[in-house]
Amino acid sequence: MASRSSRRNRSTLGSARKESKQAAGSVLRFVFTVALLAWAFRCLVGAPFSIPSGSMLPTLHIGDYIAVAKWPYGYSRYSFPLGIPSFEGRVLARLPNRGDVVVFRHPDENSDLVKRVIGLPGDTVELRGGVVILNGRAIARRRLPPARIPVTPNSPCRTIAPATPDIRVQDGRAYCLYPAYLETLPGGRSYTVLDQVVGSDADDFPATRVPAGHLFLLGDNRDDSLDSRFPRRQGGIAMVPIEDLIGRATVTFWSTDGRASYWKPWTWFSALRPGRIGNGYMGNSE
Repeated sequence: MASRSSRRNRSTLGSARKESKQAAGSVLRFVFTVALLAWAFRCLVGAPFSIPSGSMLPTLHIGDYIAVAKWPYGYSRYSFPLGIPSFEGRVLARLPNRGDVVVFRHPDENSDLVKRVIGLPGDTVELRGGVVILNGRAIARRRLPPARIPVTPNSPCRTIAPATPDIRVQDGRAYCLYPAYLETLPGGRSYTVLDQVVGSDADDFPATRVPAGHLFLLGDNRDDSLDSRFPRRQGGIAMVPIEDLIGRATVTFWSTDGRASYWKPWTWFSALRPGRIGNGYMGNSE
């Protein structure tokens, strides 16, 4: 009887160990599957991007977190974290539309930038007195009331000389005022731009043809954006290869005014700018 009982105990112990290994294997498979799906989503569908500078004011504010769609322009090595797998060109390539807000890899630095598409391959782009001239025709530009940007820790009313900060207080809140214009591209795409300084070096750019496989990009904050108007030796990006595109900005899903701390979760909400959440960047805007 003792022998049979011992065999039963060993059998039960072996069964328990087998079930434990199967459970551990199931957990590992689940974790691997979730990680694989997250990687595939980030590579093929979309990824978050935070706005680090004011070059796209008033469209994008410092502290905005936007969702970037990966599929609209196809995929390049920059679509994948760490550039792995690495390959030349784009797969399922498609041109952006004029007016798209795009995220792309900096041509000289290991960082990502965001600008607006103005010129496509074959277009001739010129700026004269701040007015964009596309294929020989000035795009519509209408003066708007000054853009009011709330003064916050991450947006302290930065201006470009000789412009000086114009801060107004309303209902106990400080706002920075910038001269603003509504631009309308061929096809009706509209967006607001800032032009802080009349007659600045950034207001003029000679007529230049956009090379094949490249884009002409501008920041909406025209006097505070090192974009395709400036060569790389001056810190600009010149004409950007289409291969360097990462994706299209679609919507703001979070926005903070700079008062939040990673180590103080309650500040994540006290610094939240709820009015900016849900802003989209694919249609007309004023």
